[in-house]
Order: sequence, then structure tokens, then C-alpha cells
Amino acid sequence: MTYQEALQYIGAVSWKGSIPGLSRITELMRRLGDPQRDMKFVHIVGTNGKGSTAAMLSSILTRAGYKTGLFISPWVIDFRERMQINNRMISEADLAAVTSQIRPFADAMADAPTEFELITAIGLSWFAREGCQIVILEAGMGGEFDATNVIPAPEVAVFTNIGLDHTEFLGPTVEAIAATKAGILKPGCAAVLYPNRPTVEQVIRERCDLLGIPLTVADPAGLIPLSHSLGGQHLGWGDKVIDLPLLGDHQRYNTAVVLAVIDCLRRRGWQLPDEDVLNGIAGVSWPGRFELLCRDPLILLDGGHNPQCMDALLAAVETYLTGRPLTVITGVLADKDYAGMYDRTAALADAFFTVTPASERALPAEELAAWLRKRCGKPAVACESAQEAVRKAVAAAPKDGAILAYGSLYLASDVRRAVLEQL
Repeated sequence: MTYQEALQYIGAVSWKGSIPGLSRITELMRRLGDPQRDMKFVHIVGTNGKGSTAAMLSSILTRAGYKTGLFISPWVIDFRERMQINNRMISEADLAAVTSQIRPFADAMADAPTEFELITAIGLSWFAREGCQIVILEAGMGGEFDATNVIPAPEVAVFTNIGLDHTEFLGPTVEAIAATKAGILKPGCAAVLYPNRPTVEQVIRERCDLLGIPLTVADPAGLIPLSHSLGGQHLGWGDKVIDLPLLGDHQRYNTAVVLAVIDCLRRRGWQLPDEDVLNGIAGVSWPGRFELLCRDPLILLDGGHNPQCMDALLAAVETYLTGRPLTVITGVLADKDYAGMYDRTAALADAFFTVTPASERALPAEELAAWLRKRCGKPAVACESAQEAVRKAVAAAPKDGAILAYGSLYLASDVRRAVLEQL
């Protein structure tokens, strides 16, 4: 099996979509010998901040000398981003080999695994084969019935910011969503919670109390903002300074979560000196999250698409782009609450250039442009491609302005590639 054949095989079951439940992944992993049973994990769930938190933890543990697996969802530039060891993507050859190994077991199942279940099985099998000492495992959606919950009790169960998203699967309220995500809690683990609203904390705390799990609520007040620029931000941490390349005050909150997780791991015997924590955070990279793509012209990229993301985006624009005319490149999925999204952010933009994201669920660029013109009263031009949108946005943006691409992670890869090709 070649790399391209592996991708085609994985994608061939995408028609099944998201089907919550652990029966298929449990059966598949059992057929593979349950390789996940012999590994240690940090399991991360939440609505926002999972990827940034995972990336920082992976960078720190790698710096500390541990062979560290990283499993994320979704990818921005290359499919192989989804599974990494010591911050290096799985090779094309390894992905093909592991997929080839798993295929006969998956094909033999009466109830075939979904695409995400296949990817989870591939990642877990590869991490085990390569002898990872610990795996930072980001859930795909939800928690209790997410395929990643096939693992045993993790070292730490991590809950990032919890808000409204995927409500058709997870529940209509943040409390219901929190309850679903709390399903990753298992006796024997520790738990860390992003400072959420009190009702969300209550849901997580009650589940922890029931299972005898110690819960730490991260404290961002322990990180003092010292300075910030488009190059990153500096945070006071006791008598030390954290150099954080990730932009936005929400990343200070995510960093507080990371530090709480580090404390939990230390209590469980992991050797994580402050020097490795500082160097790990300073060396983190996380594309597509208020990412600076180009300084001249000034172009930033953000994959945000839900209300919590819009809050973070608005705050970041106010912090880093105040006073600059803003030209927006955007595209959305039709099943997202794009009315709520653009009603919150339309005031930022002087003009829109719309693109159809690379997804079957995408809202066509022409339809979005017409809707924006009517709803927001701003100029909006539909483009055939991200390349066209970047070219037109660069031509239209004033010299003292900025270009901001946002709306969907499905759009982020194409915009990023277009910017790097053209500028």
C-alpha cells in the first residue's frame, strides 16, 4: 500500500460521518491486540484550545527527553499533522505501513469503523509500535463516546474551554456538553479544568468527586502579562518569564492549563524541570490560530468558527490590529451558525472576499458574499479560489491595513498555501 492508497482507503469511509459510540473502535483495537493498553496518555477534550494546549504539552515533554506522541484533530496543512512523535509528523511510508496492517482487521468487521475511528486506530498503533512513553491525545468531538476514549485511565484528563458546538451530537447546553466530555474521566487519573463558567465546573467537579479524582482548576492570574507584539507575548511566572509565541490573551489561559497539567504530571513522577517547561513553550508552533503569515503586507490567519472563537478573535484584533483598516478573507461551513459569527465580527471588516472551503459541507462563496452584502452592508466579492482571494485582498488592502483570514479550519490550509506561494 502506498501513501496515496492509504489516504484513499481512510477517506473511503468518510460517508459514514460522525457516529458516536465506542463499539467499533473497541472491537478494532481488540483485533489489533489493544496496543493502547501499554501506553500513558494525557487526554484532552474541550470546545476550544485543545490543539494549542496539546502542542505546548508535546513540546515540553519532548524537551524533557520523553518520546512523546501527539494526536490532533483536524489538520491544517498536511494530513500527517494528525499524528506526530517528538513534534515530527508520521512519515508517508509509516502511515502506509500501519494502514496496511490495520486494513484486514477493519475490513473484517461487520460494522465498519468510521474515518475518525480508523485514524485513531492508526495513530495509537503507530505510537505503540514506536515505543512512545507518553501520548498527548486530543479528542475529535465530545468525550465519552469519542473514539479516543478507548484508552485506559490517562495520567491527566484535561478540559479546555467548553462552549456550544456540535450541539446536535453533544447536547443543547454547555452543561450537557460538559457532562458528555466528563465521560473521559476514569478512576486513577488526575483532572485539570480551564476556568469555565461555574455551572460547567460543577458538572466536572461532581463527576470527579464521584470517581475520587483530584481536580485542579487552572489559574491564569498566576501568569502576568508583561508585553506583547505580533512576534509573541511575554508572561511573568513567579520569578521567571514565559516567552509564548502564540498570540491572544486566550493563549495565556491555555498556558495556565498547561502549567496545571505539568504540576499533575510531576506529582505522578514525571521529571519536568522548569527549564524544559520554558523552552518547550517558547518553541511551540501552532498554525492557523491567529497566525502571522506575512508582515508586508500584514496577513493573519485564524481558523475560528464558533462563538468562543469569535470572542478570542475580537479580543486579538483589538489587541494587535487596533486602528488598522481590515480586509477579510472568509469562508464557512453551511451547518455552522455563521449568522452569529458574522454579526459579531462584521464591524471589524471594511471589505470581504469569500471562498468556498474544501468541504462537502461548505457554504458556496457566491451565497456567502450575497448574504454578507445584505446582512452586514459591507462590500463582499466571491472568489473562485483562495489564491484569487489572497491576490484580490492584497490589491484592495490599504498600506496601513491588515488582511485577516478566518471562518473555518477547512479554509486555513488553502489560504496559508496561497500566501506562501504568492508572497
